[in-house]
Amino acid sequence: MGWLEGRMEEGFITTTLEQAINWARESSMWPMTFGLACCAIEMMAAGASKYDLDRFGAGAFRATPRQADLMIVAGTVNFKMASRVRRLYNQMPDPKFVIAMGACTCGGGPYYKYGYNVVKGVDLVVPVDVYVPGCPPRPEALLEGLMRIQDKVKGMKYLTKNQPIEVPIPSRTGYVHLPPELADPEKANEFAKRNKERAAPAKA
Repeated sequence: MGWLEGRMEEGFITTTLEQAINWARESSMWPMTFGLACCAIEMMAAGASKYDLDRFGAGAFRATPRQADLMIVAGTVNFKMASRVRRLYNQMPDPKFVIAMGACTCGGGPYYKYGYNVVKGVDLVVPVDVYVPGCPPRPEALLEGLMRIQDKVKGMKYLTKNQPIEVPIPSRTGYVHLPPELADPEKANEFAKRNKERAAPAKA
């Protein structure tokens, strides 16, 4: 204790303002009520009584992005939905965090090669802080992802000048690369014709 020993009564603790704010933030993460596909069922299970997401302070799912600071993108993101995801993300107050839950959200999943309507990773739409892979991931995996978000919040140093966040935020930029058979319009037409012929019912 040093010079503090004996100078304070029992029941007092000392800390910094940064640590107190980060402790309050990590203990009250409010996710947004937001599910896109089958991974949302596992997210609901994580919030139910068996896994009890509320014991981490993240059980208050908010129905509006303006009251949420955590977006759990659970499920397949289509190109039609991507603009809505981005709009919701922009409406969330800072600091805000994103968990990419499931193989489809992390990198396109089974639709990566031929799913022309599926975004090949939600990190092309919004910056992702934690990736939770799996198809679908278990609720325990989502709890682990939430704890990694809390570790990031604990390391934030917004009040200290010239001190970045200790844990870097991964990011990926670039365009979606199509497979060779779909990159060229002529090859894409041939590929579509072959698929259509294969799908035709066989004659008796």
